Amino acid sequence: MTDSCVLLYEDEIPIRDVQTLHATWQPKGKQKQVPVSGSQTTRHLFGEVNPEEGEVFFMETDTCNTQTFHQFLKYLLPCHPQKHLILELDHARYHHALALRPFLTKHEDRLTLFFLPSYSPTLNLMERIWKWLKEVVLSNRYDKDRADLRDGMKYMSVY
Repeated sequence: MTDSCVLLYEDEIPIRDVQTLHATWQPKGKQKQVPVSGSQTTRHLFGEVNPEEGEVFFMETDTCNTQTFHQFLKYLLPCHPQKHLILELDHARYHHALALRPFLTKHEDRLTLFFLPSYSPTLNLMERIWKWLKEVVLSNRYDKDRADLRDGMKYMSVY
């Protein structure tokens, strides 16, 4: 790979209002209490990691579909100016959507999609970041709104 190319790993994750409890240190006989909203709304995060530079980029959306994936691709291009992006991703249906073809053709000099083998999350480095996000940042906490979630994401970006 040349200096004009950058290898990126891309994936998406749903973030639900109801997070899981994980093991924590508590006084004997006490259980950590995490409030819940009673609703079951979901937000989605698109994410990309550049393992060579250690950069991670996120985009929050209300849904995960062809249009939001297209928006994420448009968001990524200016994040890596003057570079050809090789994006490794899974086989989600919206990654293969016909509606993306005009955009991909227009930007074929800057963007190449490389599809990982089916059912191989261990090959996508972004999956490891999602695992850490769920276990460390999102577990055992309640986000009353998107601002709280963003605060948690800022905490994540410190690492």
